[in-house]
Amino acid sequence: MRAAVVFTGSGPIVILTSFQSFSDPKFIEKLEAKGLTKFIAYEVPVADVRNKYGQHFDLVIKDVKQSDDLRVLDYNGHRVFHNFTFAELGQPFYYEK
Repeated sequence: MRAAVVFTGSGPIVILTSFQSFSDPKFIEKLEAKGLTKFIAYEVPVADVRNKYGQHFDLVIKDVKQSDDLRVLDYNGHRVFHNFTFAELGQPFYYEK
């Protein structure tokens, strides 16, 4: 399981995925299906995300299959931006179609 803060045109979101890489074409296909054709993804430690979101994390994680799945944990950009420090963000992955 991986977690990421993804900066999109409408603001940051937090996602959970079972894809091993943000560059996986099927991962990108899933984001494109949600209308995200340009984004910057920063991996964040799953344990940190679990601590920040508590029970909501547990509810969402139950929906994520071990195969190729993707769930949006938080789409409130203001909350996401203030929930994570820049120091918590991993290396950026840039994508633009």
